[in-house]
Amino acid sequence: MTDRLEFTTEEKEETLALYQKIREEIASSLHEGDEEHMRRNMLQALETKQLQRNVFGLNPILLSFQTAQLVVDEIGLKRDSVLAVLLRPSVEEGLLTVDEVREQFGESVARILHGLQRIQELYQKNPVIESENFRNLLLSFAEDMRVILIMIADRVNLMRQIRDVGTSLVNSEGVNSEKESHRREVSQEAAYLYAPLAHKLGLYKLKSELEDLSLKYLEHDAYYHIKEKLSETKKNRDAYIDRFIGPISERLTEAGIKFHIKGRTKSIHSIWQKMKKQKCPFEGVYDLFAIRIIIEVRGEGLEVRELQHREKMQCWQAFALITSMYQPNPKRLRDWLSVPKSNGYESLHITVLGPEQKWVEVQIRTERMDEIAERGVAAHWRYKGVKSESGLDDWLTGIRSMLETSDGLEAMDQFKMDLYEDEVFVFTPKGDLFKFPKGATVLDFAYHIHSKIGSACTGARINGKVVTLRQELQSGDQVEIMTSSNQKPKQDWLNIAKTSRAKSKIRLALKETQVKEGLFAKETLERKFKNRKLEMDDSVMQVLIRKLGFKEVSDFYRQVANGELDVNTIIEKYVELQQGDQPVTGNNVAQTAADFVLDDSKLPTSNAKLADDVLVIDRNLKGIDYQLARCCQPIYGDKVFGFVTINGGIKIHREDCPNAPELRKRFGYRIVKAKWSGKGSSQYAITLRIIGNDDIGIVNNLTNIISRDEKLILRSINIDSHDGLFSGNLTIMIDDNTRLETLIKKLRTVKGVKQVERI
Repeated sequence: MTDRLEFTTEEKEETLALYQKIREEIASSLHEGDEEHMRRNMLQALETKQLQRNVFGLNPILLSFQTAQLVVDEIGLKRDSVLAVLLRPSVEEGLLTVDEVREQFGESVARILHGLQRIQELYQKNPVIESENFRNLLLSFAEDMRVILIMIADRVNLMRQIRDVGTSLVNSEGVNSEKESHRREVSQEAAYLYAPLAHKLGLYKLKSELEDLSLKYLEHDAYYHIKEKLSETKKNRDAYIDRFIGPISERLTEAGIKFHIKGRTKSIHSIWQKMKKQKCPFEGVYDLFAIRIIIEVRGEGLEVRELQHREKMQCWQAFALITSMYQPNPKRLRDWLSVPKSNGYESLHITVLGPEQKWVEVQIRTERMDEIAERGVAAHWRYKGVKSESGLDDWLTGIRSMLETSDGLEAMDQFKMDLYEDEVFVFTPKGDLFKFPKGATVLDFAYHIHSKIGSACTGARINGKVVTLRQELQSGDQVEIMTSSNQKPKQDWLNIAKTSRAKSKIRLALKETQVKEGLFAKETLERKFKNRKLEMDDSVMQVLIRKLGFKEVSDFYRQVANGELDVNTIIEKYVELQQGDQPVTGNNVAQTAADFVLDDSKLPTSNAKLADDVLVIDRNLKGIDYQLARCCQPIYGDKVFGFVTINGGIKIHREDCPNAPELRKRFGYRIVKAKWSGKGSSQYAITLRIIGNDDIGIVNNLTNIISRDEKLILRSINIDSHDGLFSGNLTIMIDDNTRLETLIKKLRTVKGVKQVERI
């Protein structure tokens, strides 16, 4: 259990000293009333005694002051960031809300605190935080880049403080396992999350400190072994550096180049990494230190492009002088002048063979480049030409003021957008993190997980809310895919998916579906042919498919499988084509087999008298073979006419049949009058097309209306939803058109139904 917060004498003295120092450094950026509001909040936090020491026994208020000092000294943040850091413990404990912060200290401070809260929520998704995707997510998810800078500073400070309390982690019985476990966790996160973030933002000094402290806690023996070796060799190393840089200084001075030189020993962490990579002892690491030559380039009156050109020329001039004195290793040349790193880092690195045949790394850069390397993203954007509306002279003297102007914040956020404006990072329910291009949808996510999941995807739950498979993903979303065994890929999915991976999988799934449908349709045709005691000739079928207007055989079989083409119709057309009675034309595709009438010589003479008679349609009609046309599905009560077919039979069509005008125009002499006999005693199949809002329960309401009528039978229902609307076909067995009109009126009264029509 953590202790209640009581300040020790040392903590009081350190907190007061930090307060005075920070106040002096950010005084120019403070607003009227800031100190009074802050003092009141601090007193409230102490009086309520709700603040507690953390698992390491550290004072949260003192920690916040230490972090605030670090962000001022090392990064250059001022008022807004400092206040956010100091107020964070109270906000996290619920003593202060973000809205109250906004009222007392302004929008910018509240924005930073809100961003810190959002980042904290990401941790609760159980992510794999050592992944590169998670680091990128943090950068893209942060509303304000200062949030990330504060997070890095906060972790650096925590690593410094647990170093100081290290002895308290050991008691009389040995290591306190709980605290040691927490220290290892904090150190691991520093190594694989915060150090890479600092590196990405160009905060190399903080990055190096995080790596060294992590190594100290995670690889205690290795850390102290290297540290002792460095101490033992320091005197000799310093003497060697002096011997190495002496001749270089002379040559550069003679060339008229203004410069200063730094000798820098590699960090303990980087030495340890080389020892592991090269599988060698400390003595086997030849480049323990690097020489940094920093050139002073004066650019008064020069434009940015001219200044940068002069900088590069002087760097390459220094490079030529050094490599003429010491033998270079061409494999170790790193040219970040021509192509800087994505975080703005510019420098020339070369390894040369110095005195006593020792390899030495030399880094050549200008003062501007060195400031970018030390200060990171802030300095990078200062030198990108970022300007504020006032105080331009001050901007050229330091980077800190930039961070506290609106333009400066826009510059840092632009840095973030340049890196991540085209990417989003989303979680699975288990915390796995994936990267997608901006605009990617739920369907892309589903296919990324697995092809089968993608093909069965019906939608998703994003952050607990049900969405369609069209929903675009946003950074930080937690996505749970919903599937159905009845779902199948559709052609329009190719327009929904944005990633090439998902599109290729959808095309493959559609192709597999077409193959299956083609096989099914072909088997169906062959079976029907056998039932008619016919042999299906592939060559004749190919001709028929072409004459029906299909360029691809697969499209023909797909329509057969979907029921768009009637099998019996196809067989009749096949027989007509095989007999050579009349060629089949593309204009006839919409007609059923009964609508294909041949020339006069083929008409049976025994039925010619029907042209002047009225055909009475009766179930017991003898001597004449008649059928109800599939194209218009007439039922009792419809106004109808008869059409004589080649085989002597008659097809009954509705007067308003879509094919009626063409039949009357081309084959008027084959039209016979027809009417229904007495009261209908049969049930007829009709299809209704219904369109409406895709609301829960609307389908049940429709089917309930049909089921309540004993004389109605629902044979099939096919519903498809799309962008908030549903459309579907209902096939119903019904007695006559009067009952049909009544049914249509009832269906139109259902809430959400927009259209009901007979097809």
